[in-house]
Amino acid sequence: MTPTPLRLVQFTDLHLYGDAGRRLRGVTTLPAFEAALATARARIAPWSAVLLTGDLVQDDAEGYRHVRRLLGNSSVPVLCICGNHDEPGPMRATLGSAPFQVDGIAEFGPWLVVMLDSFLPGAASGRLSDAELARLDAALAARPRHHALVCLHHQPVPVGSRWIDDLPLENPEALFAVLDRHPQVRALLWGHVHQVYDGERRGVRLLGSPATSAQFKPRVDSFEIDDLPPGFRWLDLHADGRIDTGVGWTDPAWPSPGAYS
Repeated sequence: MTPTPLRLVQFTDLHLYGDAGRRLRGVTTLPAFEAALATARARIAPWSAVLLTGDLVQDDAEGYRHVRRLLGNSSVPVLCICGNHDEPGPMRATLGSAPFQVDGIAEFGPWLVVMLDSFLPGAASGRLSDAELARLDAALAARPRHHALVCLHHQPVPVGSRWIDDLPLENPEALFAVLDRHPQVRALLWGHVHQVYDGERRGVRLLGSPATSAQFKPRVDSFEIDDLPPGFRWLDLHADGRIDTGVGWTDPAWPSPGAYS
């Protein structure tokens, strides 16, 4: 019998406020996240873990209480990392107990999930500290027989939109130097770009994902909002290291961002 793959669901760039009615880029972000969560539960549940890959709030620590309200009863781990709009201290205070985990690693059978903190105070771009890179290196070195999924907020490669590619991970060479030492790494997953990206580097899958809030139009030089609805990514991680993944969207009838303006 073929083993059942490990299923994960990724939600990213929620941009929540304490005020449930606040809008950002034309989208009321809390109901948008609620719609993405409900759609994922209806279409791809059950899953073994939830990944929240940054910008859970929009510079408003009160937004974390909505995350706890909506996911605090989860029967599976909710793995979180900071984005450039997050508030690291309040985030850890509000989401610092089960089922939530901020940063760190999680093991699921033959798979290791590593959550990296690329938060750079005062900047929209990101950076991995020497300590964070050392933590990644040590985690991978200690588990050479695990397949590894590495997650962070900022994109380590250009996605083809010039304006967002000016706000990347600032030291991708250091990250890839670590990954290149560990052949068990299967994929690198991120948020930040509010659009779908699927590439490969030296056998490692490179995955960018849509937001639960407004989407950014791909392959443009300057900032532009797309008309796609809230989205999420699912990943099936197989025991032999293979990855199946796809993107889900809320109901097509979801209003475009312009409908909120």
